[in-house]
Amino acid sequence: MDHAHTPLKALALIVMAVASLSGCSRHHHHPKLVRLPDQKHGELTVLTRNGPTTFYEGAKGPAGIEYDMARDFADYLGLRLKIRVIARDQDLLKALAAGQGDLIAGLTITRARRHLVRFGPPYDLVHEQLVYRAGTNKPRHLRDLAGHTIEVVAGSSAESELAALRHRLPHLNWTASAHMQTDELLFLVWQGLLRFTIADSNIVSVNRRYYPALHVAFNIGPAKKLAWAFPKNRHAKLYQAAFRFFAELKKSGQLADLISRYYGVTRLNYVHIHTYLQKVHTTLPLFAPLFRAAGVRYQIPWRLLAAIAYQESLWEPRAQSPTGVQGLMMLTDSTCLSLGVTDRLNPRQSVNGGARYLRSLIDSFPPNVPEPDRTWMALAAYNVGVNHVMDARWLTREQGANPDRWADLEQRLPLLEDPWWYKKTRFGYAPGYVAVQYVNRIRVYYRILRHLRRTTTGQRSLLFQLSSPGI
Repeated sequence: MDHAHTPLKALALIVMAVASLSGCSRHHHHPKLVRLPDQKHGELTVLTRNGPTTFYEGAKGPAGIEYDMARDFADYLGLRLKIRVIARDQDLLKALAAGQGDLIAGLTITRARRHLVRFGPPYDLVHEQLVYRAGTNKPRHLRDLAGHTIEVVAGSSAESELAALRHRLPHLNWTASAHMQTDELLFLVWQGLLRFTIADSNIVSVNRRYYPALHVAFNIGPAKKLAWAFPKNRHAKLYQAAFRFFAELKKSGQLADLISRYYGVTRLNYVHIHTYLQKVHTTLPLFAPLFRAAGVRYQIPWRLLAAIAYQESLWEPRAQSPTGVQGLMMLTDSTCLSLGVTDRLNPRQSVNGGARYLRSLIDSFPPNVPEPDRTWMALAAYNVGVNHVMDARWLTREQGANPDRWADLEQRLPLLEDPWWYKKTRFGYAPGYVAVQYVNRIRVYYRILRHLRRTTTGQRSLLFQLSSPGI
């Protein structure tokens, strides 16, 4: 046995709870261009909600499965995409009827809605699910809900399902909220402030990533189809084009890729720390000179740059994400343009571009923000965008905590997933919990590199080194 590696085993045990990355790449399918010359102003206006299952502003631009499909549909039609965010489901239908948009992206098909709109081709199946909080009694059947009140969104498919069940289950009681959306009700269940709610399975799946105490008791009723909604008496050509578009999307496999990317993983996997340690010895030496040079140039610890690159690309210089970012530091086209990077797959350009970008993020925070807090905030901004981090700083200040302390800020970043809070911010929804995990993983990778530099005997306390706040 090689006793020099014994501390690394202890190190692996300590960091087992750090989540790993997906290094998969996907090539986007670009369907044949179909032009609709009668479309006003050359735009496709899509109505949708702000949230994790629909549309939100991410660090690398707009995101969300409905946004991705709407963007590709606009490209398919040769039109510019315009997203119009509507807060509530019932207002979406009113806005479509009033001609404020060409279609609604992402509604479950119900009998009541069929009277108001015509639905395009279904692209996914969802179930209505009864959701409760772990640690409370799990109901086995709707009969077990006697004496309890369920809260659902007014005008939602969940309310329609409950109404259809009442004739055979007269004990069912529910409250239809006109002021809250599904994400908000799920948050209340997670907080223990609401006993039950009913939500579409795709929304439950995404929210369970951030609120793991949310549990599903059972499905209610048969599966329902998810589709886009179109006006009944307008845009016949647009409606017909949607069927051709989704047929190509399915045939190409891109639809399955999108569904898998957004809904396929409900829990983050554990880091395979041994793989990381192996790559430290086999792959990192290939790029260490680049990290060192960029670190000196931009006054950033080179091991921190190396940790970011591992988080972003697993030190694969030709890595590509499903959203199209590429290279060791996973830079976007727009970021490359602003930084003067002409080849993202060139390791030297990628590392220099990523370091320069991180330096600009570090410098974007007020001078009174101390280190290492400002660096951790900059890492969060690298992942989720500086505007969302500024929103989180505002929330931190509003709650009476210190927006200049990362320990306070990381508690508020996940609130950008809670509609109660993100609707009060300037830039809206963001996957703040993911940003916190992103920063924490990089900090662990970075501390491992610092540890490997400082000790070969393992006599210093590994736990102390991993919990040290310095950079």
